[in-house]
Amino acid sequence: MKIAYILNTYPQPSHSFIRREIRALERQGFEIDRIAMRAADVPLIDAGDREEAARTHYVLRAGALRLLRDLAYMAWRAPRRMGAACALARRCGARSEVGRLRHMIYLAEAAHVARRCAATGALHAHAHFGTNAAAVAMLSHVMGGPRYSFTVHGPEEFDAPRSLSLAEKMTRAAFTVAISSYGRAQLSRLVPHDLWARIRIVHCGIEPELFAAPAPIPGGPPHLVAIGRFVEQKGQMMLPGALRRALREAPDLHLTLIGDGPLRGALEADIAVAGIGGHVTLAGWQDEAGIRAALARAHALVMPSFAEGLPMVVMEAMAAARPVLATHIAGTPELVQDGVTGWLVPAGDEAALAEAMVRVAKTPQGDLEEMGAAGRTRVLARHDADREAAKLADLFREALHRPRTQPPGPGNRTASDTAP
Repeated sequence: MKIAYILNTYPQPSHSFIRREIRALERQGFEIDRIAMRAADVPLIDAGDREEAARTHYVLRAGALRLLRDLAYMAWRAPRRMGAACALARRCGARSEVGRLRHMIYLAEAAHVARRCAATGALHAHAHFGTNAAAVAMLSHVMGGPRYSFTVHGPEEFDAPRSLSLAEKMTRAAFTVAISSYGRAQLSRLVPHDLWARIRIVHCGIEPELFAAPAPIPGGPPHLVAIGRFVEQKGQMMLPGALRRALREAPDLHLTLIGDGPLRGALEADIAVAGIGGHVTLAGWQDEAGIRAALARAHALVMPSFAEGLPMVVMEAMAAARPVLATHIAGTPELVQDGVTGWLVPAGDEAALAEAMVRVAKTPQGDLEEMGAAGRTRVLARHDADREAAKLADLFREALHRPRTQPPGPGNRTASDTAP
């Protein structure tokens, strides 16, 4: 059974969960055709990401002429379908922040995707994120490509659901995946109650074998690690001020930041102004092995996010038997239990974050190990990549065997739906 995975930029250092999902599906016998609009514009440090890049078909590399030819071909094969797709692209573009012209580009990309799915025998398309990848999957289906589904992660989709035509994408999809109960609740606000059953929860997964023998909590001075792209929503700009406060009561506390991004310069400046450079290590991006090593050296993970879906690094830290200090937002409390597997603080509250950092620093090693063990048990029960991929596989099979609801129009020269 062949599934087309439709993505915007793939692979990316922060999207290793997609790679894990794809490979888990392949272990279950699915054949996955990776289709991305573009390649990453940052170096791929992880060998797994480089392997994925070599296996990915990049739509925009085909060139404008090829995309226009594909658009013309699909219009000739199914003119009514193409007319409907054009009208839909214009309608979505009118309400979108990126405009109609960008949606005409999505239409050409969708034509290319539809032709590739027909050529490779892909029976279903699945997109990650409710942004342009889901738009391409939807338009491809309307013009005659396979049925589609998509996974919504947040927070971007929840910030601008109307601009993204999220309700339209959900209504036309075979099903929509949320990665948490919180995410499902937000999606349920956008569509009528009779469509709620088509919003399903499939967690992002970890590979337990990579965390088979977690290192014990180290001795020595307390050490926190923060992992993520340096952008506003991740909240790393809270850390210099919070660490400066925490050092008053925990003067040997150290913080390692793993990642990079547009806020790196501002973060470095705030660290310098706070005078805490000797207590902070900026480690840049690390591959998966490097992240596991950083977690092994740390006493806990700190995640000061303002907006999230359900962070992968929280799952990885818990699998590595490390307590987690995180903000009480979105899906995070579904995994992090305050006082049991870590600590939860209000987002944006520097004083509360600093106080919690001090609590981590003063927690006895044995208590940290007990919290880490509880977190490990919880995450392995809820986020095993193979178990979660099996849920997704069942949804694909269910969609593929669902009767057609949109028969081909009389103006089309071929069948309008490739699903059996």
